[in-house]
Amino acid sequence: MKEQIKKAYASKAFAPTCVVLVAILILLCLPDKFENTVYKQYERCKAKVISVNNSGLSQSGLIVYGQQSCRVEIITGNQKGQISDAMNMMTGSLENDKLFEPGEVALVLVGANTADGVFKVTMIDHYRLNFEFILICAFAILLIALAGWIGVRAILSFIFTVLCIWKILIPLFLGGYNAILCGAFITTLLTSVIIVLVYGFDRRFAAALTGTLLGTGVTALLAIIFVRLMNIQGAVMNYSESLLYSGYENLNLTEIFIASIFIASSGALTDIAVDITSAVNEVVAVNPNLRKASVIKAGMNVGRAALGTMTTTLLLAYSGGYIGLLMVFVAQGTPLISILNLNYVSAEILNIIIGSFGLVTVAPFTAIVSGTLLAKKPYRQTVDSNSNL
Repeated sequence: MKEQIKKAYASKAFAPTCVVLVAILILLCLPDKFENTVYKQYERCKAKVISVNNSGLSQSGLIVYGQQSCRVEIITGNQKGQISDAMNMMTGSLENDKLFEPGEVALVLVGANTADGVFKVTMIDHYRLNFEFILICAFAILLIALAGWIGVRAILSFIFTVLCIWKILIPLFLGGYNAILCGAFITTLLTSVIIVLVYGFDRRFAAALTGTLLGTGVTALLAIIFVRLMNIQGAVMNYSESLLYSGYENLNLTEIFIASIFIASSGALTDIAVDITSAVNEVVAVNPNLRKASVIKAGMNVGRAALGTMTTTLLLAYSGGYIGLLMVFVAQGTPLISILNLNYVSAEILNIIIGSFGLVTVAPFTAIVSGTLLAKKPYRQTVDSNSNL
């Protein structure tokens, strides 16, 4: 264990890790610019359901509507220990409605006390934070156990990414700033942090970062062009109408949609770039006498193998959330030409294909840059006769 700690301190990524840790602390301290003062009048608490009364519910086919009355005991918050009636409104939406059973734990909204000490309790949803916390902790423990200090840095990069999106990117979008430029800035920042935590500041970092940004640039350019050519509006994004009705009607949703395309693909591009850079570095370490052309060829070969699976991975990642929609199309016998021409289907096709363009182009970009930066022998000399490349 002591040897691992010494290696961690000696690692090129130690100083960047400290910087990222400080950045995480700063981001955690940033105030919420868009905090709604209305929510301050209420308290979200954990409550145990003691009993339920379903007499106010009606059912029509699969749809349940009406009001479920619950008797709950407040477990946390200022009203801890209090027993109160709570209201659970059913709107007829299978996606959003929830029914509670005695013994379950729920997240409830507790209103402020009135003059006579009465407070109103509204059921929000089943309480899931404890299971989410257990799952996250189990993943972190497993990652650190298998990857050691690299796993610690991976967790830091994950936390930093979440905070950057929540504390910087989303507020910039809501503030009406150019979404494409903001997306490019955040993508560059996150990519830099992720890669520097792997390599530290050296030539491998420069190679992987350059390859990733070039591939992301291709993705962004194609997104800008084809979103306009295909007349896809940003309102195709989920909850975009709710956003407009929340007082942000002046937002350019199309620019936000374009930004979301290359932001979403940047993670896969970083993965490919790091894989190729690491492979090229190993090739050079094993045979330092290889010329740049041979090293670039080796990087291209690694890239071809990776692309064989990553493109399909991107397809599965994007389409996995639309299994229900695809089943509806098949069940209703919707013609394929109609399916492919729907705006939200076209938007997903755009996401998949343009993201795949980025994957395909990041491989040669990274191979060329990493081969140029990492190989020690110039192009013009003949390849060493002992080389198999």
